[in-house]
Amino acid sequence: MSASDIPSVRHHMQRLAAEGIDVVRVTYPDLIGTERARDVLLDHLPSACDHGLAFCRAVYHTNPQGDVVPVPGGLDAGLPDICVRPDLDTLTALPWEPGVASCLGDVTDPATELPAPESPRDLLRTVVDRCGEYGLNPVVGPELEYFLCDATSDNPQGWRRYSDAAGVVYTAGLRADSDNHLLRTLRLLRDLDIDITSGNHEFDGSQFEINLTHSDAMEAADRAFRFKSAVKELARKEGRLATFMAKPFQGAGGSGFHLHLSCVDDEGKNSFADPSAPYGLTATARHAVAGILAHAPALAALANPTVNSYKRFGPDTLAPWLIDWGLDNRSAMVRIPPERGSGTRLELRLGDASANPYLLIAGTIAAALLGVVAGEEPAAPLEGYGYDTTKSAVLPMTLPDALDALEADTALTDVLGKDFTTAYLSYKRDEVARFHRHVTDWEFTEYAYHL
Repeated sequence: MSASDIPSVRHHMQRLAAEGIDVVRVTYPDLIGTERARDVLLDHLPSACDHGLAFCRAVYHTNPQGDVVPVPGGLDAGLPDICVRPDLDTLTALPWEPGVASCLGDVTDPATELPAPESPRDLLRTVVDRCGEYGLNPVVGPELEYFLCDATSDNPQGWRRYSDAAGVVYTAGLRADSDNHLLRTLRLLRDLDIDITSGNHEFDGSQFEINLTHSDAMEAADRAFRFKSAVKELARKEGRLATFMAKPFQGAGGSGFHLHLSCVDDEGKNSFADPSAPYGLTATARHAVAGILAHAPALAALANPTVNSYKRFGPDTLAPWLIDWGLDNRSAMVRIPPERGSGTRLELRLGDASANPYLLIAGTIAAALLGVVAGEEPAAPLEGYGYDTTKSAVLPMTLPDALDALEADTALTDVLGKDFTTAYLSYKRDEVARFHRHVTDWEFTEYAYHL
């Protein structure tokens, strides 16, 4: 936003002041989808919009332990700046923080005035524009799961599951949620205005799922990003931990990040629906499925982005680890829900909750687009319960293998961009190297007494 837009800024300031808001929190996602932010006093909002907020570009290269990973354009370039400008169209009050509104930020490189290469939001914007060249406008509905934890001194990690109740899958109320966490969270998220629809207790004790409405891809990613940030912040306010880690507990299931994807044409008609076509799916839909299947090994690096992610996979987990698709079949990686007509869509069940929403959505629609362009048909859909390695190929089962698959998939990385891919691979391979150097609790328990 430039100085020419100052009257618009003043209008927003007047509205915010009338609502009792005196601080605007400008946020943006880093490479792993963590929220980075700065609080701006309302009187200084015009300057933030005009000149931008300076951050070190290495914020994209900083790992969860606070160390800067040597990614090209960061340490080697002398730790240059990025510039973040508030996107005032995304302003919304924070219901749990009086006097504070939040908005997303657009990130540019001040040297080029172009989007920063590592910016997940801009990567998604680029992929969506690429789809638009083919008359496809992606529509996405995110579904996310997470675990809620209480502080404890009995666990070396300092946290235990909020509830150990078993057999409470798909329930609501006090039966599995003695402190009404879900009700309280749903109401606050509703007031955050990110189009939350419903929620329930999920399969394992202290695991919850909250659903968001479907929308265009960018808005869906924005809302999923804000949803994850909000859930974690609300838990912190209560002295709790909400984690979207893929599999945080031994002996419990993992948390998924499922995406419902369709496309509409420029007239708003569902591009996946054709009652006269095989399976009620247009050629575009079938080609999109084929593209996701073809690029699934590389897509895993974005959908399952941590070392821990691959501990979620395995037989009878309902976490897909084979490359297949099926009609209303939850054991398939790509499921086609039974609705047709305007509700025709595919559901990618590959992602886990630790995925960066922007990267997962960008990678998925990029793979679907490549399938549409290639025009190939998928194999026959899975019938019956899946997880048969004689019928379907196995996904990468470790993060290093997934990163190798991403690097090798030049068709997908051409869509995602060379600079982004280089940064992502460098960052994630450093994560793998740090993990391999770390002595785990399992190793001590397994070896120390006997060896």
